[in-house]
Amino acid sequence: MESYPPEPWTMVGQAYLSAWRLPVSALPELPAGVRPIVVGGNGFVVTAWVDYQEGGVLSYREIMATVPVRDGLAATITHIWVDSPVSVAGGRALWNIPKGLAEFGLTHGSRVTASARSAEGPIAEAEYRVLGRLPFRLPASFSVVQAGPKKSPVKASGRLAAARSSWKIDPTGPLGYLDGRQPFASFALLDFTMRFGS
Repeated sequence: MESYPPEPWTMVGQAYLSAWRLPVSALPELPAGVRPIVVGGNGFVVTAWVDYQEGGVLSYREIMATVPVRDGLAATITHIWVDSPVSVAGGRALWNIPKGLAEFGLTHGSRVTASARSAEGPIAEAEYRVLGRLPFRLPASFSVVQAGPKKSPVKASGRLAAARSSWKIDPTGPLGYLDGRQPFASFALLDFTMRFGS
């Protein structure tokens, strides 16, 4: 088994996020006892491409899908892939996060391109156009709720930026439930710092 840093993990990097609205029946499965936030019969999925960079305890790339849930300001990570075996081991052991391995392409700038592919096949591709950023750092605190239940605190800050995104999702892949849909909002969290775990 890979050795991994103890929690909390302090991380830095860039993140590109999209929010999706889906019928509750189309949401991915959540852990027992965890309920999604529902508005007008719809739930939500937030996807994120993240580049954890040098300066944190680990550096690696990630794509994940999360569902906002009814446990304060919280979300459950339902699908996630990284390109670090150490991150896979730590995420599973410390927080019950179901990380898998994937290969990534990721470029930064006003135009961001991202792609991920696991051993089973392609996962997703996306392009973001960053439109402008706030001149100050925005703090955020929330929790990640996984099977167990395991509730882990997260604190982050970064420069929030508006963005437009376009996605290509493998319809037969693990994020196929998003194929044919469009996110209703996209944004970036630039030069972020994050403290994950207790």
